[in-house]
Amino acid sequence: MEKFKHVLDLLVKYHTVLGYSLLSLLTAGGERIFSSVVFQCPCSSTWNLPYSLVFLLVPALILFLLSCLLSTRAKRLMTGCCATGQEDYESRDGPGLCASMAMCCHFILAAAVAPITWIAVALLGGGFYECAASGSTWASRLLCPDQEASCSEQLPQVPCQKAKSEQVQELLKELKAHSQVAGWILIGLLVIILLIFTSITRCQSPLSFFHLKFWKLYCKKEEEILMNEAKKHAVELAEENVRCFFDGSQPEEFKIPKSKEWKKISSQYTFRPEHQYYSVLHKYVNQREGDCNT
Repeated sequence: MEKFKHVLDLLVKYHTVLGYSLLSLLTAGGERIFSSVVFQCPCSSTWNLPYSLVFLLVPALILFLLSCLLSTRAKRLMTGCCATGQEDYESRDGPGLCASMAMCCHFILAAAVAPITWIAVALLGGGFYECAASGSTWASRLLCPDQEASCSEQLPQVPCQKAKSEQVQELLKELKAHSQVAGWILIGLLVIILLIFTSITRCQSPLSFFHLKFWKLYCKKEEEILMNEAKKHAVELAEENVRCFFDGSQPEEFKIPKSKEWKKISSQYTFRPEHQYYSVLHKYVNQREGDCNT
């Protein structure tokens, strides 16, 4: 039982890393199945390039949009942002320009995990690139200057193993090498960007290492307790309304935060050491108590 609890604690502790790892594995597996079952290079000088680009980029775009759609951070940023009558409270307590840019970069990088995984795995496999490059004029100029005159005409047939010349057919290996090199360069660039972004955000953090851990732990526990209390109050309110409906009686007074109070605790918050508030909810509660005391 203790071992199971220890494993569960590790899963909870590293749930973000495990989630991204699982997402990457599922994306990579889906790409391999998709490329082997659905993708069929037309081996045409007209269609090779657009056909391959559609299979390479459109699924990546769909994965990016789905990641944005399912992101809790994106939902929190977008919900009510275009509504009229917004309070100035959000603009005062919201993050500054640098913090907003950091949040946007973090959001974009998180949403880009699945599409970049798709493109990187596709490039390492080589099928999409081989088909696309064989139908492009720049690849023809690059690969065929020392080949026979019909090389440019036979190059689109290379992915289908239909090139008449063995020398032209051997260019498939070179195309695959180009694709795999591009795939590893893409993975390397992604790792470097993540390293730079993480280093900058850590260096610019106003918190020390353990203070930052405490803040993250507080935010996590606060959200859990808030959701539990919201569920509890929602159930009590629903039960009271249903009871009154069937009994034909008037509902008792039920204390629920007003709409403007929900808005105040829903905005993004950036920690400021001079205030020592760990969330927008923490700040709102303390400021409300101060107003009541005055």
